[in-house]
Amino acid sequence: MSRKAYSRSTSARLARTIVFTLSAASSSALFAQAASAPVTDELEEVIVTGFRQSLGAALDVKRNSVAPVDAIVAEDIAKFPDQNLAESLQRIPGITILRDGGEGRAITVRGLGAQFTRVRVNGMETVATSTDGASANRDRAFDFNVFASELFNSIVVHKTAEASLDEGSLGAVVDLNTGNALAGKPGLTVVGSAQGSYNSVSKDWGPRVAGLVSWRNDESTFGASASAAFSTSDTLELGNNTVRWQQARFDSVNGVSCFTAPNTGGTFVASAGCTSAAVAFHPRIPRYGQIGHDRERLGLTGGVQWHPAEGSRLSLDLLHSSFKENREEYWGEVLFRGLERQIDITNYTIDSDNNLISGTFNDVPVRTEHYLRQSETKFTQLGLTFDQDFTDTLRMHVLAGLSKSDADIPVETTMIFDDKNGQNYSYDYTNMLSPVLTFGTSVSDPANFQLSEIRDRPSNVTNKFRTFSATFDWDLTDALTLRAGGVYRRFSFDSVAFTRDTVICPAAGLDRVLRSVTCSAPTNISNTAVYGYQVTPSMAELFTLTRAGAPSGTTTEWLVPNLQATTDATGLYERTPALDTGNNRGVIEKVTGGFGELNGRLPLGPMELRYNVGGRYVKTDQSSRGINSSVVVTVDRSYSDWLPSMNLALNVTDDFIIRAAASKVITRPTLGNLTPGGSVDGFNFRVNFGNPQLDPFRAKAYDLSFEYYFAPQSVLSVALFKKDVSSFPVSSSRTGTFASTGLPTSVILASSPAAANPEAQPWTISTVLNGTGANLKGVELAVQAPFSFLPGVWANFGGLANATFISSDADYRVSGPATTPGGALVATTVSQTLLGLSKRAYNGTLYYEDGRFSARASANWRSRFVDGTSGTGNVFEGYKSAFNVDASVRWKYTENLEVSLEGINLTDDYRDRFTDDATERNYEHNHFGRTFLLGMRFKY
Repeated sequence: MSRKAYSRSTSARLARTIVFTLSAASSSALFAQAASAPVTDELEEVIVTGFRQSLGAALDVKRNSVAPVDAIVAEDIAKFPDQNLAESLQRIPGITILRDGGEGRAITVRGLGAQFTRVRVNGMETVATSTDGASANRDRAFDFNVFASELFNSIVVHKTAEASLDEGSLGAVVDLNTGNALAGKPGLTVVGSAQGSYNSVSKDWGPRVAGLVSWRNDESTFGASASAAFSTSDTLELGNNTVRWQQARFDSVNGVSCFTAPNTGGTFVASAGCTSAAVAFHPRIPRYGQIGHDRERLGLTGGVQWHPAEGSRLSLDLLHSSFKENREEYWGEVLFRGLERQIDITNYTIDSDNNLISGTFNDVPVRTEHYLRQSETKFTQLGLTFDQDFTDTLRMHVLAGLSKSDADIPVETTMIFDDKNGQNYSYDYTNMLSPVLTFGTSVSDPANFQLSEIRDRPSNVTNKFRTFSATFDWDLTDALTLRAGGVYRRFSFDSVAFTRDTVICPAAGLDRVLRSVTCSAPTNISNTAVYGYQVTPSMAELFTLTRAGAPSGTTTEWLVPNLQATTDATGLYERTPALDTGNNRGVIEKVTGGFGELNGRLPLGPMELRYNVGGRYVKTDQSSRGINSSVVVTVDRSYSDWLPSMNLALNVTDDFIIRAAASKVITRPTLGNLTPGGSVDGFNFRVNFGNPQLDPFRAKAYDLSFEYYFAPQSVLSVALFKKDVSSFPVSSSRTGTFASTGLPTSVILASSPAAANPEAQPWTISTVLNGTGANLKGVELAVQAPFSFLPGVWANFGGLANATFISSDADYRVSGPATTPGGALVATTVSQTLLGLSKRAYNGTLYYEDGRFSARASANWRSRFVDGTSGTGNVFEGYKSAFNVDASVRWKYTENLEVSLEGINLTDDYRDRFTDDATERNYEHNHFGRTFLLGMRFKY
């Protein structure tokens, strides 16, 4: 074997496999490093069709790598096998996903959440943030829903570190790769597809179209390609929500007064009923509602590849994506939250988990909401790669580029109707997932409501990357290559947010008052207080709830504000916005570093050992900005890390491989924790301060795997992994007055309960400190095979399945329930799994393919997991287990024309979110329906 033939790095060998096997590779750094070998001869020998071939090609990537990797590849050019990149990734062992609005959004790899995974697009690290879901992504997590899957031809997941691989991941490095015209056939190639998508809940049809044009000359020295994908969808999220549960003292219980004065003031008078109701948990905002997700996604790619001379290669790639969403919500609810002092309880039940599970309530604050958020994420990336072979043994690869993710929310409006004196309201959470919520006072009569609050919270999150790297490969011998290089990367994160929130004071002239005066909440809300502005029929619209799983007896019709009428009447968008201090912050990170790595092979009798061993040095210069006491504060710091890594692959036989890996890895701190400012939550009486001195997450990672390739396109594998996290930031909380924070009261949202009386109750004051660490260990089991051994038509079947089992523990400082009526929450340290970690996950796909007809069905299940430390006395919150089934059927009418039918989330699985780990109180229970896609695809 010549030096040049052997000297490819691990990532280059992965690239060669995809390029030569699929004719659909990327011009990213991953693939550009492989480009020093001519591709023309091999490409002419490869004909790839079908899902089975794509599985085999992905398996070749895994088999030929030194380090543990998994891949997903397109079965044909511009034909990714799934509608969503995240949903494709969940087929890989060790990967689970979190869905938002019925779509996969973020991934967890081997129990580590999205913030621990680095994503590269065409070889460059980047972040794509969206505002899908309940809130904007203001962290390092990568939102896969920003992109149309048709733009990509392959995904490679690196599960262990390599010196030549970008640092920053405790979980994995995921490479997303767009097309390369030089990997296609000579001449012109045109591909197009068109689908219509239908959702069973929204009853809406939406288009999904994509196309690709590429051209390559006969000599394979010049190629150009462009692709586009466009889709719209309109889905509904239907169900109920509690916004957590909490403890509080009520005005009276079963006719017994709990205070020396009614409704407000006085002192608490203990009794059996008053005490038990006060220390029991009740839903903060019990409600049913509807959330609409109206999405539009546009993606564009362009690429030019040029080989100006022998040994020289130049590639320019452009990727642009626009993801728009209108999120519209309708809610009918009761505000127990912070207003229990005026509420009377009768006929109540407290269950064995100390939940006030049912009851009838008088003098309750009834509220209806109409919410609209308009958002758009624009992602743009430009990358340039240059490869030069100086000699037969010395090569250079240069990568330069920039990317920008701009997530903008110009409108985030909530208009609110209140009835401060609702009577005979009842709830029953005996069926915790589907409660009965019944309004006693009419919620469809405008005379019962006041327009009481108006909100608008425009914001923007912008992430930018600038990258430059140079890598050199020197073949020392036929069996040994030295790889070395350097990198400069500048990452900037900017979050800007404002608020136009206000409550509405009593006024004779709504129009004039709100256009000229900033109102504040009444200091004493009683049953007889005048509050807000009387609702008129022209200000309202009637909302009807359907298909939300609400039991008989639940109120399903209520008035909500008409957004156009109420925003016009109040002049909302003419109000001067105020800073939302906690979300006006930024981080700049400049990373400089270098690496050295040896790649080689060593004969060991009948066996062969392949290896890459090296180290990576990186220095991080960090500048964090935030607002503290109305002053902009900037804190600078630097830290450096030496990250050794080793990957070994022992080919015991041609079909049996043992892999081992060890490395030191880091993930830089959560962006929200780095701000030197404070954020104030006046609804939950919480203050959070950042800590710009946080250390990165640092860990030692170990892997051991066994792979048996027992037949063509087949594998049976077992992988063991362990991560010892030595630096793990933890929350530190105390209870105190708002004054003790040193923050001005002006930072409390005017529409929150705390604005009226900041010291109405103790505040939970939290920050984040460098903790003592955590650990994680697990095992992955996987099998893949075509059923070629079966007779007749059964040989056209095949399948793949995997299972992941993970255990971990970390210590968290949490606030547990109060033990006395009105008492402070009890702080304690609790051991729990890492956030976002499911202890078990299973995935399986069964497929059939005979050349003309193909079908496949995929199922995935993940166990429950906690994703946060919660609040209001609940210890952790998270999601119950989830099960999803997708399927597709394709028929090739001619060689160039194919029709398809696909189904997503065929089980219409409900999303069950809970609060409190021990009792699993209902946080939300909702569903998104099934989605079907009917379409056709042609290729020329």
